[in-house]
Amino acid sequence: MEFFCGLDVGMDETAICVVDATGKVMLETAVVTDPDAIKVALTPYLGRLRRLGHEAGSLSPWLHPELLRLGLPAVCLETLHVRAALKAQRNKTDRADALGIAQIMRTGWFRRAHIKSEACYRLRLLLTHRRNLKRKFVDLENAIRHSLKVFGIRLNRVGRGGFAQAVREAVAHDALVSELIDAMLNARAALWKEYCRLHDLVVRLVAGHELCRRFMQIPGVGPIAELSFMTAVDDPSRFRRSRDVAAHFGLTSRRWQSGSSIDVKGRISKAGDGDVRRALYEAASALLTRYKKKDKVKAWGLALAKRSSHRKATVAVARKLAVIMHAMWTSGTFYCGDPDASAAEMHAETTAKQRILLGPYA
Repeated sequence: MEFFCGLDVGMDETAICVVDATGKVMLETAVVTDPDAIKVALTPYLGRLRRLGHEAGSLSPWLHPELLRLGLPAVCLETLHVRAALKAQRNKTDRADALGIAQIMRTGWFRRAHIKSEACYRLRLLLTHRRNLKRKFVDLENAIRHSLKVFGIRLNRVGRGGFAQAVREAVAHDALVSELIDAMLNARAALWKEYCRLHDLVVRLVAGHELCRRFMQIPGVGPIAELSFMTAVDDPSRFRRSRDVAAHFGLTSRRWQSGSSIDVKGRISKAGDGDVRRALYEAASALLTRYKKKDKVKAWGLALAKRSSHRKATVAVARKLAVIMHAMWTSGTFYCGDPDASAAEMHAETTAKQRILLGPYA
């Protein structure tokens, strides 16, 4: 008889449940969250253990490869599918979740989550920390602006470069406030310095990556959009069709159909990686509003904006950019937005864009 196992992984302890092919519980226990300890607990069932499932989480990039290395038939499960299945349970406990995951593995009603490579996670960590530093910098700057409003000081037309000097001049007459604001400004300057350090690292990595330099041929697509898309996809072969990538990042409409009378197409699903979706949207907006030359995708988007709205057209162009980038990746081709342009003109335009975006690394 075959056995199926479910793991409810916690930071310190993992609940384990094993069921047989009929759904009968054969083992319920808890061990420390360690691959070797999990294998020891499953020793009596290893010969006939068909599937071992665990929900995707923060520990999955480390735990899943280790379980596979130990010879366990591990499967990483999509979180949304697991949540939907476990909602049928009356009580939510680690023990009940492990049992529910084991039953999911037995029935086969699950979808595998892709575990990215270690190199990919390193690049995503760079993007994540860069984003976090920028958000903290903006939060600190907004806090300074808000605190000055108490004294009637409004900084409406002050750029980022002259912000610190303008604030210090505005509070120079008050010794206490000046001391407080100076501490905040020093923290702001430190955050900006470290943010620029990580951004330069992103630019250097993009400059040395052949695929990212090919992506840069697309108008509006910059270093952040390229690296975000590449690290989120990781392996292009896991998508059977290029158009599936747009749905993966939540850029396709939700649909609600029931019978012959109800068929509603709603807003985009916003599933998947939100950072990639935002990066693609910003790239699409830059293509539609800032790029001045001829481009097929831009012309298509502007025509759609006339029939519908600029916002919907931007989402549609972002969706198309995702499809184009995946197709370029899988086929090894280059982007040509203007079929009338010569190869020399395309090369000159791409070189100029790389010089602007990559600076000394172009």
